[in-house]
Parts: sequence; structure tokens; C-alpha cells
Amino acid sequence: MGKNLFEVDTPLGFSVRCTVAYWRFIISDKHPIMAGREEDVQKILADPDVVRRSRQDPGVYLFYRQEELRWLCAVVRRENASGFLITTYPTDVIKIGEIVWKRSR
Repeated sequence: MGKNLFEVDTPLGFSVRCTVAYWRFIISDKHPIMAGREEDVQKILADPDVVRRSRQDPGVYLFYRQEELRWLCAVVRRENASGFLITTYPTDVIKIGEIVWKRSR
């Protein structure tokens, strides 16, 4: 296990972590567009607009926060009282799935 880049509490009652090495993997191999957006990802996890459960895997949650014209998504796997970041990316559409949390306006 490497050094954590961040660990954030979510409104679902569990924390999400991401190591420095795994963040480098995300921004180099998966979604280079997310380079420099670590704080944005932490904000999504701590204060999302909506959280959905994955239709393929009930242990995976998709956290969304709306930006100007797009959504920013952080995909997380939960393991009991904690979780880890799988990936993060900008998107035009929220994926279909059970809503497990939604910001009250």
C-alpha cells in the first residue's frame, strides 16, 4: 500500500482514499484530462450532487458533481467502512443506476 494522496469522508458514511501512485496511473493511463484536478475530485466525494450505484457491481458507486457544461464523475469501490477511487473523468451524461444519495436543494 502506498502513501495516500487524499482520504475524504463521503455523505454515504464511508471514506474514500487514493494513493499517490494510483493517482499517477489515473492521470497517465486512464484520463490525462484529470491532471491537476485532485482537489476537484475530493470535492466531488465530499459534496456530490448525486451518487448512483453501479448496475454491474453493487459495491461500486458513481459520485457526480455538475460543472459548467459537464459533469465530473468519481467512481469508487466501497469495502465496509472505507473505499478507494477506481477512476474519475468528465462526462456529458449521468449513467443509469439506483440513486443512493442526492443533494437536497
